[in-house]
Amino acid sequence: MIRSIRRAMSRAVRRKVDLSHPARSPLGSSVVNCVSYEDGVRQPVTGSPAETLDRVRRAGRGFVWLGLHEPGQEEFARVAALFGLHPVAVENAVRGQQRPKVEPYGKGLFAVFRTCGYVHHEHFTATSDIVNTGDLMVFTGDDFVITVRHGSHGSLGPLRETLEADPDRLRRGPGAVLHAVADTVVDAYADVADAVQHDIDAVESAVFSVDAGRGEAGRIYQLKRELMEFRRAVVPLDRPMQTLATRPVPTVDAGTQPYFRDVAGRLARLNEQLVSFDSLLDTVLQAHLAQVTVGQNEDMRKITAWAAIVAVPTMVCGMYGMNFSHMPELRWTYGYPFALGLMALACYAIHRGFRRNGWL
Repeated sequence: MIRSIRRAMSRAVRRKVDLSHPARSPLGSSVVNCVSYEDGVRQPVTGSPAETLDRVRRAGRGFVWLGLHEPGQEEFARVAALFGLHPVAVENAVRGQQRPKVEPYGKGLFAVFRTCGYVHHEHFTATSDIVNTGDLMVFTGDDFVITVRHGSHGSLGPLRETLEADPDRLRRGPGAVLHAVADTVVDAYADVADAVQHDIDAVESAVFSVDAGRGEAGRIYQLKRELMEFRRAVVPLDRPMQTLATRPVPTVDAGTQPYFRDVAGRLARLNEQLVSFDSLLDTVLQAHLAQVTVGQNEDMRKITAWAAIVAVPTMVCGMYGMNFSHMPELRWTYGYPFALGLMALACYAIHRGFRRNGWL
């Protein structure tokens, strides 16, 4: 795939004149937005992305922010040729489904985030989806930021508006945008964790309620499965955040690193919360299985008690069903009522004994 991306990038370089023509910009329909900022202030949008980048580089200040949504290989190859992106990073951005990471490429940086969204539902069942995930890749350079989004959630429109309302943050350059993206992703994780907490509390209450059913195991398993998907997005991001917070990396200056330390701290607390979720679900599942076992034992005791009660008349009837000529009370007038009364009295005594011992 890297070879095909390189060939597409070479074709884009050979057609570089087309990149500057606004009427036939070849970057494709995946472009969500392309704006430039100077001294933290958004500049009027004029021309194609190539012209916008060229204007920023001629001025020697500011940066371009290009937003893409699920670009194809050919489309993103043109973007890569325009901004000089590394082919390996380009391949990861096109394919998606990458593990969260931060990798430097020359003077630029490539960061991968897994976005998460909570799926609301009226009634949580054993087949309900809880967490949807997507991909968000960020390329940063000295004078550009490229965000590539895969999935139906994790839109950066509100984030862009928030940053534009705070020019002081945008003055710090592409590193500030990268921090804002990481901060937004972690905030979304926290929202999903709060919603999952409500589902866990609901299942826990159902397990320990009086009318607890035996179908709760399916719901608990589904919660654990969705929690595993959630953890795949959250846990691997811890090391990249520590890297951005403590080590010198391209496009992130020393003034921005304290903000990444705050994000890393919140992410660490979230990881601890997810570990506690998993442990709690294990405990709830074990308690549910113990309740099921106790319920089965109760059923077996009841069955055994009734079998013992039925055994008495069965024994008496079996004795009188024998075909012998000489049997006690065989020709007695009250023999039949006596046998029935004896069976009823014996069954009553056994039933009362089982009730007294809690078997019935």
